[in-house]
Amino acid sequence: MGSPFFSHEAVLRYQDLELTLLDTPGHVDFASATEQVLSVLDYAVLVVSATDGIPGYTRTLWRLLARYQVPAFIFVNKMDVPGADQAQVLDQLQGAFGDGCIAFADLNEEKLEAIALQDDATLDEFSTTGQLAAVTIQKLIAARKVTPVYFGSGLKLQGIDDLLAGLERWTQPLQPTPKFGARVFKISYDDKDERLTWMRVTGGSLKPKQVLLGGQKANQLRLYNGEKFTVAQEVSAGQVCAIPGLKDTHPGLGIGAEPDAKRAVMQPVMTYKLDPQGEDPRACLTALRRLEDEDPALKVSWSERLQELRVSIMGKVQLEILTQLLAQRFDLHVAFGTGSILYQETITQAVEGVGHFEPLRHYAEVHLLLQPAPRGSGMTYASDLPVEALSRNWQHLVLANLQAKQHIGVLTGSPLTDVKITLVAGRGSNVHTVGGDFREATWRAVRQGLMELKQTGGDLLLEPWYSFRLVVAQDQVGRAMADVDRMAGTVDPPTVPDRNGSVTLTGFAPVAEMQDYGQTVSTYTHGQGQLELLVSGYRPCHNAEEVIKTIGYTEIGDTANLPGSVFCAHGAGYPVAWQDVPAAAHVPYRYTPAALAAMTGKKD
Repeated sequence: MGSPFFSHEAVLRYQDLELTLLDTPGHVDFASATEQVLSVLDYAVLVVSATDGIPGYTRTLWRLLARYQVPAFIFVNKMDVPGADQAQVLDQLQGAFGDGCIAFADLNEEKLEAIALQDDATLDEFSTTGQLAAVTIQKLIAARKVTPVYFGSGLKLQGIDDLLAGLERWTQPLQPTPKFGARVFKISYDDKDERLTWMRVTGGSLKPKQVLLGGQKANQLRLYNGEKFTVAQEVSAGQVCAIPGLKDTHPGLGIGAEPDAKRAVMQPVMTYKLDPQGEDPRACLTALRRLEDEDPALKVSWSERLQELRVSIMGKVQLEILTQLLAQRFDLHVAFGTGSILYQETITQAVEGVGHFEPLRHYAEVHLLLQPAPRGSGMTYASDLPVEALSRNWQHLVLANLQAKQHIGVLTGSPLTDVKITLVAGRGSNVHTVGGDFREATWRAVRQGLMELKQTGGDLLLEPWYSFRLVVAQDQVGRAMADVDRMAGTVDPPTVPDRNGSVTLTGFAPVAEMQDYGQTVSTYTHGQGQLELLVSGYRPCHNAEEVIKTIGYTEIGDTANLPGSVFCAHGAGYPVAWQDVPAAAHVPYRYTPAALAAMTGKKD
């Protein structure tokens, strides 16, 4: 089932403990493959090298574990390497992740006191009895207040038994609910090219032929251990299974009583144009769609306007693996052009956008309230309209059509994000309205609102930013800080020089400016400097005017995203430009300009 850069499964028994291991990639370019697994974990084992410090990717994984509330055990590997120092590594872990990181081998009174100090109620218990019950420690670990740390060498199988014994003693099994629930965490294809949906059952049980979603049945339940599987007649809560043949499933999907997972944090930030190198572009698109189904960090798009196929990914290593997969699995030998930044757009003001679609014998009008939403929230949709004003079926059509496409901004044609869109008014005809009319009116309403905002500066271009960690010699700090300032970044106050005379700088900078800075650091530090870069999300673009001019997007000429409307007079439909739609609209506006101005800055 393919690549070392996708998660794999194995079942392990240790004494009375049965573990399902979900092994995930260890490279930052495949962090999304790791993130999609986190929502189904009971516990995580975070492996840290004894000789490499705490790299940026490990810090990112720690933040993701906190986001998904997954308690962790830490295994410090490579303790057999000369120079590995247990006390030094533990100090680094506590500095990065908190004092709750405690070495759990041979728990003595001093270590028990350190555990107790992580929680007031536990400290009272320890002060009174001088002891801690095992269940108390288990609860602290489950609440992420304490993180057990074990030391060893994977190569020499040292410390492994201690870790497994710790997992057996200090973990608590899932407490399932009686009602069936499951969550999808991966999509893959087997050696017979059959689509597999991987899920963890979180409540009740799952049996063959059971209806899961959209009338689709679980025709076969596979329990995998590595590449081999057995067919099960029942999968109980806590178990992981793969189901062949399901359609329209995706990582994070909740089934039954289980809700959908949180929106993923790790998103692509680079886009590359595919050069078919003589291969059939349709075959390339089909293959890439298959890989997109498997890998949440891969986004594939075909631009009809530009007649080009593009992929959006996390980084260059992922691009190399993608090229290899296309050759090995699909016999497609292609190349990719120079990467460019994947921008996004959002809004800073509220607006009521209107779309009207009324060719002869068709009719629909839609009013949408577009509001700024919190950073990282993505696109959200709602309705605030009584059924007396617009029937429930038509409201459902509007919301379904809002979710049916990726909306793009009017500054650069980049994906729209962090916007809440609410249906606030509309009208249909009992005689002439069909479903497609509301689709046209809905999409035009979004664009019309964005065009209105462009006139008042309410559209905003976003770009990805790095969080960086830069280690240089003390006499190189001035150079480094000047570089960060030149790259439009921000830097925190430098740390005190360590015993080697090195200073650590942390901060944020645009990906567009800092993505190739590693080579510069290597040059001026003579190979001694260290630069760690991790994408930390999107922020306002530091050179928006320049980027907008360079991209040269013409929002009016984008025929797939029209901002104008179609009205009808004298038995014929006619186009109305977006700026003239408000005067021609049939349904009164819901909000006055003053009311919209009052909403600006409110993020529901």
